[in-house]
Amino acid sequence: MDSVLDQPVLVLNRLWQAVNTCSVRRAFTLLYQGHAQVVSAEEGNNFLTHDFLSWRDFSQANPEPEMVRTISVNIRIPRIIVLLLFERLPKKEVKFTRHNVFERDRNTCQYCGKIFERSDLNLDHILPRDRGGQTTWENIVCSCIPCNTRKGNRLPPEASMQLIRKPKRPKWRPFVNITFTRHHHDSWRHFLDLAYWNVELGD
Repeated sequence: MDSVLDQPVLVLNRLWQAVNTCSVRRAFTLLYQGHAQVVSAEEGNNFLTHDFLSWRDFSQANPEPEMVRTISVNIRIPRIIVLLLFERLPKKEVKFTRHNVFERDRNTCQYCGKIFERSDLNLDHILPRDRGGQTTWENIVCSCIPCNTRKGNRLPPEASMQLIRKPKRPKWRPFVNITFTRHHHDSWRHFLDLAYWNVELGD
C-alpha cells in the first residue's frame, strides 16, 4: 500500500492549470478535507470532478485493478486533482524553451513577418554562435527556412535584413514546468506540454 500511496498525482489550480504534483496520500487528504476534487477523464477529452463521497461511489461502480483498500471500502487512486481555492501559479521565470520562443514570437518569422506552422520555422541566433552569439532570449528568434537560409552565418544588416521587433525575455508564464517521472499517468497529457517543446534550450 505504501508504494501506491506514494505515487504522483497531478495538481491543477482552480483555473485548471498544472501547478505541481503530490502523493496519492496527500491527494486523499486534500480531497477528504474538501480542498480539492478528483478530475476523471472521460472519452473525447471530457473531464468530470468528484468530491470525496462522489469519488468513493464512483470507485465502487467503476473499480480498477489498482485500488487503495481501507477497512470499509476500496477506492480508486486519483490521478489528477483540482484545487478549489488556489488559482495562482508558482512564481517562476519563463523557461527558455523552444515552445516558449515560438509563443513569444507568435509563430511569426522575425525577419519577413509571415506566420508559419512550427514545422516550417527554425530558431535563429541573431549574432551567430561561432561569432560569439549566445543562446539567450535576447539572441534567439523564430525564422522561416528561406529567411534563415538567406541570413546564413551573418548578422541581419550584413544580409540586408532587419528584425521586425527586438527580442526580449517574456514576462508571462504560459505554463508551469512539471518535473516528470517515468510513471506519469496518461491522463496528464491533456494538461501538460511534453518532451520536445518543453526541453530547456542551451548551448
